[in-house]
Parts: sequence; structure tokens; C-alpha cells
Amino acid sequence: MSSPAQPLAEAASQPLAQNLVQSVDWLAIAPPTVTAVVGLVVLVTDLFVKDARKSLLGWISVAGLAASALMLLPLVNGDRSTFCLTGDADVCSYTADTFTLAIQFLVLGGALVTALLSVTAVKDADRGLPEGEFWFLLLSSAAGAALLPASRDLATLIVALEVASLPAFALVGLRQGDRRSSEAALKFFLSSVTATAVSLMGISFVYASTGTLYLTQVAERIQAVDGQLTTLARTGVVLTLVGFAFKTAAVPFHFWVPDTYVGAPLPIAAYLSVIGKAVGFSGLILVTVIALPSYADVWGPALAVLAALTMTVGNVGALRQQATRAYSAVRLLAWSSVGQAGYLLVPIAAAAYSDDPERSIGSTVAYALMYAAVNLGAFAVAALVGRTRARNRVADYRGLYASNPLTAMLLAFFLLCLAGLPPGIIGLFAKVTVFSAAVDAGLGWLAVVMAVNVVIALFYYLQWTALLFRTPEQGAAGHRFPVPLTAAITVTAVAAVALSGAPQLILRFADTGLF
Repeated sequence: MSSPAQPLAEAASQPLAQNLVQSVDWLAIAPPTVTAVVGLVVLVTDLFVKDARKSLLGWISVAGLAASALMLLPLVNGDRSTFCLTGDADVCSYTADTFTLAIQFLVLGGALVTALLSVTAVKDADRGLPEGEFWFLLLSSAAGAALLPASRDLATLIVALEVASLPAFALVGLRQGDRRSSEAALKFFLSSVTATAVSLMGISFVYASTGTLYLTQVAERIQAVDGQLTTLARTGVVLTLVGFAFKTAAVPFHFWVPDTYVGAPLPIAAYLSVIGKAVGFSGLILVTVIALPSYADVWGPALAVLAALTMTVGNVGALRQQATRAYSAVRLLAWSSVGQAGYLLVPIAAAAYSDDPERSIGSTVAYALMYAAVNLGAFAVAALVGRTRARNRVADYRGLYASNPLTAMLLAFFLLCLAGLPPGIIGLFAKVTVFSAAVDAGLGWLAVVMAVNVVIALFYYLQWTALLFRTPEQGAAGHRFPVPLTAAITVTAVAAVALSGAPQLILRFADTGLF
């Protein structure tokens, strides 16, 4: 019988050349690299730009994110890998495949919309938000988020996760002299640090059991772990899952979400609701489906239970929001995002039971793309209303149609997409795809729980939608439309309408391989 240290001894005995990087494919790593470089440019430029021209930093950031998103185009229809071992070109740290490009498009597109919202928010803050630091932190977080789906070893995965998360803590608490902002940042920081610590411990156990950090090698070696290391390996798997559950805001690790969204600047709340979730879910997919498929009997049931709890607690929490409570609109969107996280977990859990796990993962990716477009749109409208109604209550949206008919109709469309009702066709189709993934995997009980939660969610989405078209209690208040905010609403509206008109643009991910 081999000793517990044998895997590590074998790894150490490999030729040194096998641990050297073979080459760097600059085109493959261009999207996150361009974002990071623009972040550094903004940081340095901030030293030389006068206060009166600080708005230039925002437009540089917008242009940089747009350029990063465009760098995805040359990578379409061709898998590329880099940072590979010289002894095994199939073992790489960075891979730009269909899954990577889909998530990077979500991340960079979402960050671009967030930047457009932030241009107006930073200006309205009247130096309450330090512009140089704000844009540098946003771009740094976006760079980490874009790197994560391409990560194919556990070290790169954790580094990308922290590069995406650490700037987000600062962004939440960046408003000067705002107690709610500081408290939100502290709660977010403590929960995320706990998640990171748990994840690192889990990953260290997996490494100790297998002697490798590369996901594909972990998948091979963890099946043949020595009997003395079986408990260590299983513990590592469980701790790694718990750490990522924090990042995805799955129940019971969701407690930080409502207060963090309310305390953060509204564009950052929108960023966390979409890009933050994309980071957590993409990491969870890579760890479970690629690195730990042989432990599906461990993570499959655990994720199924988490999905049921998350969607139920999230929707019930949203249902309980009082329309007249301060910041109830943001709180409702926060609880709604928790419920939506439950739907996103369903196909990942189904992958453990499915004969075609890639199809199940494709359902998650398709749903995430739909959710990103419409949820960012809802936050964009909330940012518009919040400019004149600082307390941003759901009641403040009463009669919005009387003052801004187009804005009210767009918000209604976004909410109907989230609810899965026509004319929000893409929301309906995305939910059906997730529902089908659960049924095909034999998780009938989870499909029933999801159906019940969809009905619960209909109530608060339709209640808010109906309020938009009611007679206002006071005179209809007009809303000013700054160009960046208008652009953000337009981009999300075009994306949501296009996806409802041609849902196959993203639903094809549920029928094709992603890896």
C-alpha cells in the first residue's frame, strides 16, 4: 500500500521541463489582459488629470471594456489554450473554449453596462466617489471575472476569484461618509473572506490527495486516491463546494446580499447581481464538472438541495418586501437575485445525474445570459428613478407610465422576462430549458419545487409591473435622462428584445457542447 505522501512524491519526481510554461497565446488571453491594462492606464492617468476633467476616466473605462469585449470575436469557433506544460500540451492553465467565451461575453458586457451606469452615478455623487479609485477597482474586478472561466487549474481559479472579489469589497464601501456603505462592505468582506478560507482549505486537501492542481489531472487522479486519503479527498470536495456556495449567494450563505446591495452604489449592486454570480457559478461548474465528475454522488445531491433552498428563500424574501419601505426596490431585486441563483443551480445539480452533463451546463449558461440582460436592465431603470427618488421604494414607481411611458414599458418587460411570462419570451424559454434539465436528469422533485417558486415569483413581479401603470398618487414626476444612463437602458433593452425575438442565440448552448 502506498503512503499518503506518494502522490506528492511522484509530482516532485517529474522532470523539471514538465513544469515549465510552453508558450503564451496573447490573442487567447487578450480579453482579461486588455481590461487589466486599461485599469492601470486609468490609475496612472488619474495622477495627471485635473478634478474638472475626471469624467474622462469613466469614458476611458467604457472604451476599454468595449475593446475587451471585441477581442472575443477572433476567438469564436476555435478552442485555444495557453500556459501549457511542455511535457503534456493538453494540460493547460488557460483555455478559451465555448464556455469561456460565453461567460467572458457576459462578464465584459455586464461590466460595460455597469460602467455606463457608473458614469452618471459618479457624477451625481459630486466627489462622494473618488473617480480614479472607482474606475481602477471596477476594471480590476472585471479583469479577474473575465479570467476565471478560462482557468483550468485550481491556483489560477482561486487567484482569478480573489482578483474579482477584493476590488468589489472596496467598491461597495467606497462612498465617503456613508455608514450604510461601510457596514455593507464589512459584511460582504467578512462573508467572502470566510468563503475564500474554506475554499483554500478544500483545494489544499484535494491537492494533497492528488498531487496536482490542473483540473483534468485532478479528475483522473482523484478516482484512484489511496485508501488512506479517501476521507481527505471527500472533505476537500465538500469544503470546496461550501466555499463556492458563499460566492454564488446560495442559501444559507446568502445573508450578506440584501444589506450589501442597499449599501453599495446602485451600479455596483447591479454588477454584483450579475457579474458576481457569473464568477461564482463558472467556478462552481469548473470544479464540479471538469475536476470532480467522479464525486458527482457527493456534489449532485448537495447542489440539488441548495438549489431548492435558495430559490425558495429568495422568492419568499422578495415576496415579503413592503412597497413603502426605504430602498424596497433594491431589496426586492436583491432577494430576487437570490431566487434566480436557485434556478441557476438546478442544471449544475442535474449534471451530476445526466448522461450528457455538457447539455445541463449549457442550460445554466443560457439562463445566465438571459438573466444578465434583463436584470441589468431592471437595475438601470432603478438607477434612473433613484436620481429623483433617493429612497428608491417600490411605491415610488407608481404611475411611472404617466411620466415616462417608454421607461415604464421597458421595466415591465424586464420584470416579465424575470417572471417568465410573455412578451418576455426569452425568460419563459430559459426557465423551460432549466426545468427540462431537471426532469431529464430524474430530479422530478426539484422540478416541482422550481414550478412552485415560479408561481410565487409571479406575484411580486406582476405586483410591481401593475404598479407602473396605476394612477400616480401625486403629480407625475419627470426624470432626466443622462446620455450614459440612456445608453445603458438602451443596450439592455435591445439585448432583451433581441433574445426574445431570437432565443436560439443563447438556447443553443443547451444543445451543444461547451467544453
